[in-house]
Amino acid sequence: MKTTKAELDYEIELEEIGLIEGCLRNDGAIQKKLYDKYSDAMYTLVYRILNNYEEAKDVLQEAFIQVFSNLYQFRMESSLGAWIKIIVIRAAYKHLNERKSFETLENNTPHHDESIQGTLDGEILERLILSLPDGNRTIFLLVEVEGYKHNEVAKMLNISKGTSKSQLNYAKKLLKEKLKNELI
Repeated sequence: MKTTKAELDYEIELEEIGLIEGCLRNDGAIQKKLYDKYSDAMYTLVYRILNNYEEAKDVLQEAFIQVFSNLYQFRMESSLGAWIKIIVIRAAYKHLNERKSFETLENNTPHHDESIQGTLDGEILERLILSLPDGNRTIFLLVEVEGYKHNEVAKMLNISKGTSKSQLNYAKKLLKEKLKNELI
């Protein structure tokens, strides 16, 4: 018998409720299950924002501490994964602000590898995105990769909608320049 979308959604909701209730009871096995379910995807997101493996691990741990500490506030208005993602994004952005090391484009441009002239693949594109200055990279990833709207990004990061838009425009401009240089 084929499972309908409504039945699948209901099963997912029941699973999330079970995870939430177990975590609220401080059940370590359930907390680990929740962490294991979401940590890989969230780590990828944090790494893309921070562009640093070790810092991404630390921020991910801090974010999950916030998740477990604030789970009682989750109101089921979105999926549990979406709620966790917002906490993770805010933790990464806060870390960026605390780090206060917005690098200049000149200091952050990777060495041009002659062997890849004229071609573009996912690894090159990811490297170019990661080479963007922190603030621009964060906005680019949230809007263009994660699909958030500017008003959502503004709310998440406590910035204006206009700042989000201008950061994205500048990120795209830098990325176009980098792509041109890469493909020369």
